[in-house]
Amino acid sequence: MPDPFWFETIGGLRLATSGNGRRVFDSLPVAVLVLVVGGVVLLTAGVKFTKVVDELADRTHLGEALAGAVLLGAATSMPGLITTITGAAEGDAGFALSNALGGIAAQTTFLVLADLIYRRTNLEHAAASLPNILQAAILIALVGVVLLATVGPDVEWFGISPATPALVLVYVYGLGLVRRARESPMWNPHPTDETVEDEPELDDGGASLSSLWTWFAGLAAVVAVVGYAIGQSGLTIARESGLSGSVVGALFTSVVTSLPELVTVLTAVRIGALTLGVSNIVGGNTFDVLFVAAADIAFRGGSVYRAADQQALFVMALTVVLTAMLIAGLLTRERRGIGFEGVAILGTYGIGVAALVTM
Repeated sequence: MPDPFWFETIGGLRLATSGNGRRVFDSLPVAVLVLVVGGVVLLTAGVKFTKVVDELADRTHLGEALAGAVLLGAATSMPGLITTITGAAEGDAGFALSNALGGIAAQTTFLVLADLIYRRTNLEHAAASLPNILQAAILIALVGVVLLATVGPDVEWFGISPATPALVLVYVYGLGLVRRARESPMWNPHPTDETVEDEPELDDGGASLSSLWTWFAGLAAVVAVVGYAIGQSGLTIARESGLSGSVVGALFTSVVTSLPELVTVLTAVRIGALTLGVSNIVGGNTFDVLFVAAADIAFRGGSVYRAADQQALFVMALTVVLTAMLIAGLLTRERRGIGFEGVAILGTYGIGVAALVTM
């Protein structure tokens, strides 16, 4: 009689597999459990990430806006990236695209939750900065490139759309714009009594720079592994529950893999690093669009853009609307409450979720 369980190595991870060749991940209850446990791990890692990157921003003189966009934004986006690649590699284009762009919609809404706990003033007012506004504008441009590739002519080279290298080029160019805007701004938000400036804290003799980088690398590795597990569980939930990959990606795995962004923005607000918190969300959202480029490379059924379904297109449009509302809030800078942009973002996201489920 064969052993009831053996192990199959996939991508360096050993997954339990039943004797009939069915992976344990193919069980719906186990997949849901993996999703929940993965979320708890990501929440825990997010708190430590925020404190490490806040200190790195001061020690390396990157500034909170750039450190939040590049270091914190990219690292906390790692679970979503791995999940998206996993979905694309297994041929579910809708899951891959909706996971990538659904995370942007969820993370923009997280800013409103952070605004609710920052009672002193409107968060967009206090953390208004040219780099944050620029990053949000670049995000809209990146999603626009994805939409153009999705509905435009069917052009591809070796199965990869020309939009994929275009996304990378626009992102890199945008980072250069953000850095120049921080170093030599041609426009600045008018300072008020409620504005929180991004000023480096003095070295208090804490952890060494090498120790901080070690923590950063270790945490990034942990969330990457969790991202792979969440990707596998999400695909199983879509397969076993009857829900489309686009719905599971937009409403379940994207939200779970975005939990590090939620806890980091809440932690950043609590410790007073407002610019870091806002730029983590906005910069992380900008980085998340590159998930689509990675998905196009991993997807072997041609161009992933052309395989997008109506639900994935809906999620793309929703991210553009939410980001435009955020830019409006950063520019108008209401002083009290969550502002018109907060109410609009919460309402639009809620309506978007309801519409997506009924599509």
